[in-house]
Amino acid sequence: MFFGITFTEWVGYLASLILIISFMMKNVKKLRIINSIGAALFVAYGIMLTYSWPIIITNQFILFANIYYLANNKSNS
Repeated sequence: MFFGITFTEWVGYLASLILIISFMMKNVKKLRIINSIGAALFVAYGIMLTYSWPIIITNQFILFANIYYLANNKSNS
């Protein structure tokens, strides 16, 4: 516990911060990369919450969608 906040909560706050930063990107490729990091952290956060399935499922979908578009160069730069 740091500043009275658990490690699990820190992961959630970090995931939120990274997602917020991703939406400030003008470059769609950078947005998808940074957003993927945030989504992956949210999946970890959902698992750390003893399997919060709404968080896990939603962010896995976002992560896989980002990976799909990055791999297929369907996003604009």
